[in-house]
Amino acid sequence: MHAEWDDAHTDHTTSPARQGPSGLIETEADWRGYLEHETPNGWLLRANAMAETLVSGRPIHLMHTTVALDAIRASGHLYASTGCLVAALYCAPLTPEPAGLRPHNLGSYLLETKRHTRTLVFEITPDAPIPPKGIDYLRLGAVHLRTYLTHRNFLTEHEDTQLRRAVMNRVRAAAPFLDLLLANAFGKPTPDVEFMDRLAVAVPSLPFLGYLYFEVLSEYLMLHSAAPETKAHAELGEMSNRLYKRLAFSAVQGMERLFDLSRFSPGHDRLRELLGQIEPGLVRGAAPYLRRRLSHLFACVALAGFQDAPSVSFHGTDFDALSVTAPGLLGQLVFREMRVIDRYPQLYSCFEQAKALEAWSYWNTEGIPTPFNGTIPKGEIGINPAYPRAGCTVWVAERCERGLLHPVEQLEVALVPRLADLGMTAMRRDENGKAAGHRG
Repeated sequence: MHAEWDDAHTDHTTSPARQGPSGLIETEADWRGYLEHETPNGWLLRANAMAETLVSGRPIHLMHTTVALDAIRASGHLYASTGCLVAALYCAPLTPEPAGLRPHNLGSYLLETKRHTRTLVFEITPDAPIPPKGIDYLRLGAVHLRTYLTHRNFLTEHEDTQLRRAVMNRVRAAAPFLDLLLANAFGKPTPDVEFMDRLAVAVPSLPFLGYLYFEVLSEYLMLHSAAPETKAHAELGEMSNRLYKRLAFSAVQGMERLFDLSRFSPGHDRLRELLGQIEPGLVRGAAPYLRRRLSHLFACVALAGFQDAPSVSFHGTDFDALSVTAPGLLGQLVFREMRVIDRYPQLYSCFEQAKALEAWSYWNTEGIPTPFNGTIPKGEIGINPAYPRAGCTVWVAERCERGLLHPVEQLEVALVPRLADLGMTAMRRDENGKAAGHRG
């Protein structure tokens, strides 16, 4: 269990130590070297302000936006939520300055776009320097699969059969593109335009590809942008979150109501159009980068570490075979199919609380009171509500005309190691009953 969680965490300040599938033309170390040393903003992978604060051992200041301040006051409790941070209270970093607390650009974005919310400020006093290991939700497939297999008896026989059938129907529908992804990863390139258009067609069949597509494109934008705004954020040790926010909301209608990356699927020409609106200089290099990077990353997060990638095919496989060759992909598919079972609101705590307990145990063992999104250290950071060795003070805060936050009321609240109700999380269902992260 610990090894699976360890594999799902990334420390961008050290050399990678993961065992990836064999037969790939590039290793994780090759990519880390390229991203860090050959992109304009790659130095931020190691030297970002968030990581430097974590390893300093000093108090950490974070902000959280909420629509439930009255309920928090009344209960005296704060709960973690699911999503990219698995089981943490979602926050953004703050930097203390003489005139107030300066939000990270992610926090500024949240304050500007979530005007109906109130803002909480946290001061976390760690017991020691915090290892800068971030949780990468793209690598949680093995955990999702093991959780399903362990708690499978919570499902009726019909539900379980339907879930497995749905998963395999998706694999069969997407198998030609999945095999093409692996072929690109082990050295048989597809023309860029064809690759991007086939990716866009495959996303509805296999929604996890939308998440992978979006995260790779976000990485490309943040590391390659040369815009004045990006440079200003970099001078503060921050990656520019507004780039991918603009892209997501432009690419998918209604994304501002429910941030659902299963619907992120622009084809080649549409992507060029979107990037041209954001930063024209990024258009030319996007498709070749995305083809190479997405193919490599898919192989690493989908396949078992001992697999020889050129020997794997998704044609003619079955559920049990995939659990051995591609547990990462199978787990991601099971996780998303689970969320559209009619009884999922009742089953939610059975499956998600089990993962939360494991995540908290891992973070406590590793000395992590404030886990962050490790796909790339872009400023998404949370609070581990089960950490026993850190102090935590909470205030309601107001924002001044300079954009700084000022604590105005200390709250007597406690972080509780329990997940928030499903309806308050990013996994809630939309107005049609569909769960976020699922198409079709």
